[in-house]
Amino acid sequence: MVVNRVSDLFFTIGILATFFTFQTVDFNTVFALAPYFTAGASINLAGYVVPPLTLITFLLFLGAMGKSAQIGLHTWLPSAMEGYYLWALQPKILLYA
Repeated sequence: MVVNRVSDLFFTIGILATFFTFQTVDFNTVFALAPYFTAGASINLAGYVVPPLTLITFLLFLGAMGKSAQIGLHTWLPSAMEGYYLWALQPKILLYA
């Protein structure tokens, strides 16, 4: 469950970075404004100079990878599926009994 929560954090920070960079989270507006933010903009992150679009893309990518249980980040999936199947199958079993 820790992987799921960390991916929530990355996804949330990515959305907030998108909002603070473009003042909106509407995809059409963000994609229309993106070419204007490539030249000269940078963020100093722990001593590394990173373009804001690269940082936003990386944060959203990490959030999506964790939420979709990709290889290496799939540790939460088996326990989630066990709980789901117990609740999902019991009413159906009772209908057929």
